Amino acid sequence: MRHPLDIIAMFAALWLLASMVLDALTPKELTAVMIGIAIGPAIVITAVFYYLRCPRLDFAVMFAALWLISDIAIAFISRAPLPHFLIALGFMPALLIGIVLHWQRFQRRHERLTVPSVKRG
Repeated sequence: MRHPLDIIAMFAALWLLASMVLDALTPKELTAVMIGIAIGPAIVITAVFYYLRCPRLDFAVMFAALWLISDIAIAFISRAPLPHFLIALGFMPALLIGIVLHWQRFQRRHERLTVPSVKRG
């Protein structure tokens, strides 16, 4: 069972870790506090969906969307332009989830194909 205090501790640790890592990767004008404020709502929303036991695929898509929104928020509050690899890093979860979804669709294509009927005449 997922205890709410365990979820709070886990996502608080992830929030702090993400803030500190992004602080090390971003320009010096951005502080860990500014980054933490920018990604905080996304972490809270992700924790709520985790607590509600959202289906895995829906959770992954939601996480990718919130990660991209957080990346945009960080770029919005930054005075200096962000490095290009940080912008690409914002798109990586969405890209990976899109690849996985298309791969699963490709693997299941034989289930969707119908067997052609034989016309007897």
